Amino acid sequence: MAAVSLLICDDSSLARKQLLQALPAGWSVEVSQAATGLEALERIRQGGVEVLLLDLTMPELDGYQVLAQLREERLSCKTIVISADVQDEAVRRVLELGALAFIRKPADPVHLHQTLASLGLLNDLPALVGRSKGESIGFRDAFREVVNVAMGRAAALLARVLGVFIQLPIPNVNLLEVGELHMALADAARGETLTAVCQGYIGGGIAGEALLLFHDSEVADMARLMRRQDYREMEMLLDLSSLLISACLSGIAEQIEVVFSQGHPQVLGQHASIDELIRLNSERWKKTLAVEFSYSLEGHDIHFDLLLLFTEDSVELLRRKLAYLMD
Repeated sequence: MAAVSLLICDDSSLARKQLLQALPAGWSVEVSQAATGLEALERIRQGGVEVLLLDLTMPELDGYQVLAQLREERLSCKTIVISADVQDEAVRRVLELGALAFIRKPADPVHLHQTLASLGLLNDLPALVGRSKGESIGFRDAFREVVNVAMGRAAALLARVLGVFIQLPIPNVNLLEVGELHMALADAARGETLTAVCQGYIGGGIAGEALLLFHDSEVADMARLMRRQDYREMEMLLDLSSLLISACLSGIAEQIEVVFSQGHPQVLGQHASIDELIRLNSERWKKTLAVEFSYSLEGHDIHFDLLLLFTEDSVELLRRKLAYLMD
């Protein structure tokens, strides 16, 4: 039996490597890779691609757009979506667009095997060699994918609480000086006044602070989504912060095998400008590994920015924790 032609499409080199390692070892398959949706479409247009393993959150052309384009152009390949965006609505949408199955990241090898078998994609010919381990992965790419998985799980929880669909960005991971952090926060603020909630965390020698920025002009709308008439504004923000930050940190901790202890969320500034927040807290944020992403609520003019600020001393410990993914 001829080998199956398989295309893996994901902007993360770590995610592509993890999928290579998760493929059934006895499957006769020829694997190619694409780092963007545009690249994947071009490869499929050339013909011969039988199976597509597709990510959702990608720059330029996301997985939803790839699925829509495949349908519009009547391009034939069996598509399995493998994504960190595990919202119920995300699963519904990709299946409606023509995906045959949805698997959450990181793909469990047994689940992937069962899914491929259920779709009639496995054959009985043994492979002559084992699966390739793939390319060597850099720290930022490895950690960005870990955060991406955690962010998706947090969004699914938030979507259930608010009853909305959460639009997910690609997280930014950078080692920043305080001046650069100031610029990142100022960009997030876009000249608006903010209420910032901070929550410290530590585990396995890895420590930092999570900073959640709420835009004051959107707080009343968020309160309505919470469907609690008796909610005080600050109580609502602290509850949302605790839920979102805890979910993100739990997702990261599970993947790097640590347990984070978290402090109580505290309000750093209410109705304050970003300059005031930086001035009040610059001593704590000398240099930091900063993870930044912004959640947007579909159908509402609401978004909030979450930054995970890891201490400089934590970076080497994180590198060690991620070494098994990077090598």
